[in-house]
Amino acid sequence: MSFSETISPLLGRLALSWFYGAGAYNIVNNWTQLSHQLAAKHVPLPPLVLVVAFVLIVMGVYSLLVGYHTRHGAVLLFGMTIVATVVLHDYWHIADAAARRAEFEIFSRDVAICGGLLLLIGMGCGRFGWDNRPPPKKVR
Repeated sequence: MSFSETISPLLGRLALSWFYGAGAYNIVNNWTQLSHQLAAKHVPLPPLVLVVAFVLIVMGVYSLLVGYHTRHGAVLLFGMTIVATVVLHDYWHIADAAARRAEFEIFSRDVAICGGLLLLIGMGCGRFGWDNRPPPKKVR
């Protein structure tokens, strides 16, 4: 098997896990600020939204990190990321050109990350993941 079939899916899963893990860490450490940002975007019940986002991120990160139900974890993260991207980074409503450009860059980054998650959904975890472990040997 080539590098692209063995190591790159593992490295991709680790990179995405790191990205989302940093997001979960940010939720915990900037709870009040994030609650205010969600309220400013007219998101109902910001603390509940943050709790749900944190739980989904932790489940998704675990899934990607160890390659256990990778496709399900990627679907969780994909759905959450698409919703958050459209709601929080609505660059089309910003009048200031510099602020619009900055939000567009964040929007574009999140769409690209969703593309990586779609690859995981389609291809699975790769060789090095719990999903692809050898079947248990039968004892006679």
